[in-house]
Amino acid sequence: MFKTANAQIIYTVALTFIVYLMIGLPLAVLPPYVHDRLGFGSVMSGLVISAQYLATLANRAQAGRMADTAGPKRAVLTGLVTASSSGVFLLVASLLAGTPSYSLGSLLVSRILLGFGESWVATGAIMWAIGLAGATHTSKVMSWNGVASYGAIAVGAPLGVALDDAAGLPAIAVAVLALGVVGFAWGWPRRPVATVPGKRLSFRVVFWRVLPHGTSLALGTAGFGTIATFVTLYYASRDWSGAALCLSVFGACFISVRLLFAGAISRWGGFPTALLSFAVETAGLLLLWAAANPATALLGSALTGCGFSLVFPAIGVEVVALVPPTSRGAAIGAFTVFFDVALGFSGPIAGAIAHGRGYPATFLFSATCTAIAVLVTLGLYLRGRNRPDAAAR
Repeated sequence: MFKTANAQIIYTVALTFIVYLMIGLPLAVLPPYVHDRLGFGSVMSGLVISAQYLATLANRAQAGRMADTAGPKRAVLTGLVTASSSGVFLLVASLLAGTPSYSLGSLLVSRILLGFGESWVATGAIMWAIGLAGATHTSKVMSWNGVASYGAIAVGAPLGVALDDAAGLPAIAVAVLALGVVGFAWGWPRRPVATVPGKRLSFRVVFWRVLPHGTSLALGTAGFGTIATFVTLYYASRDWSGAALCLSVFGACFISVRLLFAGAISRWGGFPTALLSFAVETAGLLLLWAAANPATALLGSALTGCGFSLVFPAIGVEVVALVPPTSRGAAIGAFTVFFDVALGFSGPIAGAIAHGRGYPATFLFSATCTAIAVLVTLGLYLRGRNRPDAAAR
């Protein structure tokens, strides 16, 4: 059992699914909880969501270093324990709802722990799967890892709303805690992979090497960050129902493109795939900005999910090729830093825009970011084609 490359990948990215299900459960519930129940504004609602991504950002270097030196299995199991503990503080936050400042403080601790856990699991699971299946399956590992993560969010968001409606925020907290325990039990008996011996590049060197690629990723991630943080409040501001469905449509389209076009990166190359992806994502965000009804907003969310789907693996394959095998964990960690930066800062920035210009303007802001990403990626593609060794590669 679990002897083929595909089976090895599926077994390992199941751990990614578990940690992102933990992330997805409170995703559609926390913004209105902070805004309506605790009485804080849209900027604070965005900050609560972004706190998780900022914590993940702060821990990326350590996560990559642990995966390279101690092994990806240890990184994954450490992350699952940490993410599970976030459920305890989420439960405390729900019990302190009568004292908003204390509830908010506990909620922020929960988000930070969840962010730390995500960084260890996300980096470790990719490295673990590559180690088990082989480096030739890197693009498949990254693609399927994304299917697991956004599939979990697509399932988790409406499930979290249902749990909240049935039993309140405490039910979500208990579910987060239980999922961490299940994930640890799933990963514990799996065999580890040996670390690659040899000289390792410093994280600083790796970071500067992937900086242009990461910038492109960060710009393209702003759309997801805006949808994840503000689509619930956007729908409420227009008296529309179905905000959780909007998140689910995004996730479903994301997964469908990953499954139907899994070989696109190998056939077309990383940069051409990313260019087309950014163009589709920009169109979707512009539809969300101009939407006059829920149907148009759903179409915009669908296009955004389709466009964003292949961005990470398409550029990620180019990033992994920049470093030796001894530093792949650092490269993945450094590259993903830019994903975290986008999610960490897009919430507060979009919240400030929403405060002054309304929620539709947040999607125009994100569309502008993805349009710039097209230019950055085009520059990287042309630079690569003009290298003397381009023909050899």
